This record gives sequence, C-alpha cells and structure tokens, in this order.
Amino acid sequence: MAKLSKTDVEYIAKLARLNLSEPEKDKFARQLSSVLEYVDQLSEVNTENVEPTAQVTGLTNISREDIVERSEIGYAEIELNAPEFESKSFKVPGVFANGDEEI
Repeated sequence: MAKLSKTDVEYIAKLARLNLSEPEKDKFARQLSSVLEYVDQLSEVNTENVEPTAQVTGLTNISREDIVERSEIGYAEIELNAPEFESKSFKVPGVFANGDEEI
C-alpha cells in the first residue's frame, strides 16, 4: 500500500477542517502511513474458514424505542452548557460554504 504524502494529509485535514502545522503534517503522514501498513498486513491473514462476524458479545438489539418525552430541564439551564445559544437552539458554525460565506 502506498504511503500517505504530506499532500494527502493536507487534503484529509482540509476535509476535516483541521489546521495543521508543517511538523504536524509530517508527523501525521508518517503515523497514518504506519497505520495503513498495519492494516495492509491484515489482508495476509487466511480467513477462508472463518465465519463473518459483526460482533462477539452475543447481545441482540439492546436499544430501546425512541420515545420523545418532555424534559424537566429548562432552556435557561441548557443555555448554561452551550457555547452559543439563540432562539432556544444551539448555535453552531455552518457546515457548507457559498464562496467565503458560511451557510
């Protein structure tokens, strides 16, 4: 498997909206390449007689039904834990951009 270049790391960082320093780009290029080399080694394992496994605990559907319930926590208390809160909602940075303007 090919090693990740600094350009690859810059592209991944851009997608993740991370600002990396030059030393961090070099460091992550080495570390991510090492991870890919390790994962590549796993492709050498003979799994011909191994059943596909999604989980090993034996547990089945441990989730509960999603029921909307009225909370006893007020908006004022919720706002205390929010970096930005407006009109009873958390205010977060935009994800999409139209030119230089976030939407």
